[in-house]
Amino acid sequence: MPSAGLPASDPRVTRNDPASLHDQLRQEILLARERIYHFGQPTPLEHLALPGGPEIWVKREDLSAIKAYKWRGAANRMATLTELEAARGVVTASAGNHAQGVALAAKKLGIRARVYMPRSTPKVKQDAVLAHGMEYVSIHLTGDSYDDAVQAAREDEAATKAFYIHAYDDLLVMAGQGTLADEIILSGHGPFDVAYLQIGGGGMAAGVSTWLKTYWPDIEIVGVEGEGQASMKAAIDAGEPVTLRQVDLFCDGTAVKRAGELPFAICKDNLDRIATVTNAEVTSAIRALWEGLRCISEPSGAMGLAAALAERDRLAGKKAIVILCGANVDFLQIGRIAQSEGSSARHSRTLRVRIPEVPGAMRKLMDDCFSGIDITDFQYGKTDNDLAWPAFTLASDTAEAISSVTVKLDALGLSWQDVTGATDIGFRAIAFRGDLLSNPLFLRLDFYERPGALHDFLEKRVGGNANLAYFNYRQSGERVGRALIGLDFPSPYERDAFLISLPPQGEGYRLCEALDAEASARLASSSV
Repeated sequence: MPSAGLPASDPRVTRNDPASLHDQLRQEILLARERIYHFGQPTPLEHLALPGGPEIWVKREDLSAIKAYKWRGAANRMATLTELEAARGVVTASAGNHAQGVALAAKKLGIRARVYMPRSTPKVKQDAVLAHGMEYVSIHLTGDSYDDAVQAAREDEAATKAFYIHAYDDLLVMAGQGTLADEIILSGHGPFDVAYLQIGGGGMAAGVSTWLKTYWPDIEIVGVEGEGQASMKAAIDAGEPVTLRQVDLFCDGTAVKRAGELPFAICKDNLDRIATVTNAEVTSAIRALWEGLRCISEPSGAMGLAAALAERDRLAGKKAIVILCGANVDFLQIGRIAQSEGSSARHSRTLRVRIPEVPGAMRKLMDDCFSGIDITDFQYGKTDNDLAWPAFTLASDTAEAISSVTVKLDALGLSWQDVTGATDIGFRAIAFRGDLLSNPLFLRLDFYERPGALHDFLEKRVGGNANLAYFNYRQSGERVGRALIGLDFPSPYERDAFLISLPPQGEGYRLCEALDAEASARLASSSV
């Protein structure tokens, strides 16, 4: 007969006796070692080579059957259901990956399961649940957060008497997650000096830290949470789990408002400290995984590496293990991540500079201050007849090169603002007064991604009486960057002459489209 389940509410869970609770979890991890491999296979460790170190190893849970580690806990828990419990069916709530584990086990065991997920759950996770569970699983989208889904699932449990399987606040789920630590121990790549374990509800961190501490007592365990979703840190600070008012959803797989009761009881003893990471740091870690291992991680999956990279200096001479805990990310989200802050490995800063609104002023600014600096984003719209405030995102391999720009601006007496991360920049809200233009011409161009391409176009093609009135450009990650450029001329004749003399392709650019006079005027008038 399978062992009885031990959720946090189960009176057999000895929460008031920390030593017994730790012993129970160790015993259940031992039992889980036999159960879970009926549902999936071990995943490998890979060394992530980084320039200048440190030595970091990645546990590739993205290579599991559901592309995430959650199958372990779900399968272990489902395998322990009694015949009566299985006959009642299963209900659960999930942000996506736990649901896939439940679905995988449901089909294997022939158990019906209902899964409640937030309406914002990535489509790739919804589709995977149905693919793994087929006719044994149904999805119910409800609410806007994981906690909303939990409430709906609990209401289902009360109404139908189905067996509720918690995503993390269950000793047997935690034990199943702990088996990934067993594979780390047996890999032969240890011992490790430090482990970075991401935390949502805390089930994985509790199970893995318990097993690692059992065999490597001196290992440092660092819990990792997102800055806007640090529920375990809040619990440890308060001495008990507390509910956050809201959570940031960028790392959707760990977006939990309240740490689990059982994971908290384990983690408060096992964690040596907690590190918080920003969304930009997570994005940078996703890039590092792609460049180093050619794998794509969902945001939550890269949180452990994000913390390790942020602490590179303190890891000198040490060996670290991180968990790539999931790769279930929507294809469209990959594009948004690639365009977000932190996606570049280079130093970057966005500056808004005040210059006179006269022909040639923009080109002079680039000559005097931006020489040798890569412009990755350029936003400008004419709003005044006398002054202009263009915004430039600058990138370089060194922070010193970026800082030198502000020194040059100060030396020339130019006013400037640091608008890195500003809302209007991020949403490309480019102010623009079309009523200030006389004879506008708008061009859609591609600039080849090489230093100086943008400068060369302004220097060699935009001259005479042409006045730059609008510029919307950013690097796309391709070999070209796309731009919409607005020019203004004193007369229709000069505008037409410029267009006739502009080659469809020149040094550093290619012309995709030139809006005719009517279309240019329409675009200008719509922006008044």
